Amino acid sequence: MSREILPTGWLMIRDAAKRRVRLTRSMVGAVACAALALIPFTPDAVNAFSRDAVGDARIVPRLAIARLQYEGGGDWYANPSSLPNLLAAIAQRTKLPVERTEARVRLTDEALFSYPFVHATGHGEIKLSDAEIAALRDYLVRGGFLHVDDNYGLDETFRREIARAFPDRPLVEVPTSHPIYHMVYEFPDGLPKIHEHDGKPAKGLGIYIGGRLALFYSTSSDLGNGWEDPGTHPADPPELHERALRMGVNLFMYAVTSRVTQ
Repeated sequence: MSREILPTGWLMIRDAAKRRVRLTRSMVGAVACAALALIPFTPDAVNAFSRDAVGDARIVPRLAIARLQYEGGGDWYANPSSLPNLLAAIAQRTKLPVERTEARVRLTDEALFSYPFVHATGHGEIKLSDAEIAALRDYLVRGGFLHVDDNYGLDETFRREIARAFPDRPLVEVPTSHPIYHMVYEFPDGLPKIHEHDGKPAKGLGIYIGGRLALFYSTSSDLGNGWEDPGTHPADPPELHERALRMGVNLFMYAVTSRVTQ
């Protein structure tokens, strides 16, 4: 597999995050919180991030999460409080200047390439046009990251559509040794099980491009349910809400620090 090459802006983000992680692992309680607050995320890092993310001057890079809007009848808008809660957790725990409001994007929108992290979910069918399939492939090949979270009911049609985009790259299980399970928080057993549907174990599947995990598919886990406001799903205890947020922080940090330029 080829080695990932991180541009200057992403290196600055990664290194700043790693310093914070080392502090949180070596300190506890208020001492750790105070230490994190002393590490600024500098304007230089933000500017470098913006310069490196895309080459098209018409596209404004954003440190944000975009929800994918798709056709087919599936509720792409499911779990409405999930992404705002995840963005708040990312901002509070990493000090990255992320946008607190989720964006919404279609695969054919020019703005797609502004987002380092695109999230898709739903309970029903997802159906992509030929133009959307081409745009999805282009987005991922050029360094984008897609997280698909099966909200129970999306699996069959998602697998069908992603096979159209990458007939040469099947979904494979992401090993527990992968950095996505260790970026900020440790998940030695891999993807956590958050919400019970039919008792199947949670699985993290992915598609690799040039050695980089470009797509992460969480199935039988339902991270989005865990990101929602506490109490939204009464059967899920608070500790699962926390585990889901921690996994979400890992996903975002991997997305922004592994992105490559083409």
